[in-house]
Amino acid sequence: MSKEIKVSPRTPKGFIEYLPEDQILFSEMFQKIRSTYELFGFTPIETPATELTEILLAKAGRETDKQIYHLAKKGEQISLHFDLTVPLARYVAQHYDKLTFPFRRYQMQKVWRGERNQKARFREFYQCDIDVIGSNNLLVDAEIPSVIHAVFVALGFSNFTIRVNNRKVLNGFFEHLNILDISKEVLRIIDKIDKIGKESVSKELQTLGLKKDKSDAILRFIDIKGDNADTISQLKLLGANNTTLNEGIVELETLCRYIEMFGVPAFCYKIDLSIARGLDYYTGTVYETVLNDYPDIGSICSGGRYDDLASYYTNKKLPGVGISIGLSRLFFKLREAGVIQPSKSTPSVVLVSQLDATYLPNCLDIARKIRAKGINAEVYFESDKIGKQVKYANRLKISYVVIIGEQEVLSGKISVKSMITGEQRLMTVEELTGLIAVTE
Repeated sequence: MSKEIKVSPRTPKGFIEYLPEDQILFSEMFQKIRSTYELFGFTPIETPATELTEILLAKAGRETDKQIYHLAKKGEQISLHFDLTVPLARYVAQHYDKLTFPFRRYQMQKVWRGERNQKARFREFYQCDIDVIGSNNLLVDAEIPSVIHAVFVALGFSNFTIRVNNRKVLNGFFEHLNILDISKEVLRIIDKIDKIGKESVSKELQTLGLKKDKSDAILRFIDIKGDNADTISQLKLLGANNTTLNEGIVELETLCRYIEMFGVPAFCYKIDLSIARGLDYYTGTVYETVLNDYPDIGSICSGGRYDDLASYYTNKKLPGVGISIGLSRLFFKLREAGVIQPSKSTPSVVLVSQLDATYLPNCLDIARKIRAKGINAEVYFESDKIGKQVKYANRLKISYVVIIGEQEVLSGKISVKSMITGEQRLMTVEELTGLIAVTE
């Protein structure tokens, strides 16, 4: 008889799955982001994991085609979406007459990219996006940093900086240097400055045909430092004869005044002229957010303003502004750096133990009463020794073990062992749920 060959259990490269303790931690972060988005009145949408391939490639073209996962389906060309912006553009164009504008949406879904496998660059990952479509009001641009601030405070961070800039400022300066025709390439190079450094940026700029004096001028410009008021003052000295630059300066100055009105602390946002965002479609305000204590993690939230979201799908002009949090990458980086740690391996706060099948009805009744108070509880169904049940609770980091025996049934109370302090005492179900409401 031939021996059955086992297939080695493994996940495809670039795809990730978590053990329960990490999945719980990830889900908690996911829910905090969702709740914060909803606090600001953003409406949830969800689009299919797949789009028609012609929709995905309408703007992106062949280069993006290399990253897309195509699905073989006879008679229909469909592919997994590689971001949430293209699906949003299609969604708004398709449902335009049924939506209310400005349209405030959030979307938190997986996306797929067939990128070269490397650390923290996943092929399947979650993005958490918000966008406001159909408004040119700078108050909308200023609200975005207030949302970013609220999100990362909710996630437990206090020392972070939302770096802001304006594409008009950069493009106006490029006009001044007479290099607007290669501005897209220049922006992509500038956007890499945190990763490759000034010297490498200078060399790459010169490969575009720029003379060293112009590449040096660009580096000096994006290196303008000072508080926000100082930066604006220095920019105004440069912008006297350039309409585009002046528009960008006015927008930046107004943006900062509005952000202050939203109550974002001054130390949490800063004008940074090196923030370029390499994508072509940004036309005004741009954002990047960094954790100051963990600069190696890089940008944890980015985005900006665009003039026309859905020009490839409709003739309607749809300006907007939005940001994205790459949650899978952020989670990986935070766990790797030890910034966040899982604290439990189950949602259960209470384990109702079972000493004898005789008391099973009592156990189930107690569990129902605990859950009725909105507290997560599970019942141990095997009549094992109490030591084994306590060990089970300890491994899963369950906070309390309820013990029910003859004494408890006769007294109408329950014995509760705290897995945190080791203390065990007799109490009512109401006393236990009150204790949990205070401590958990």
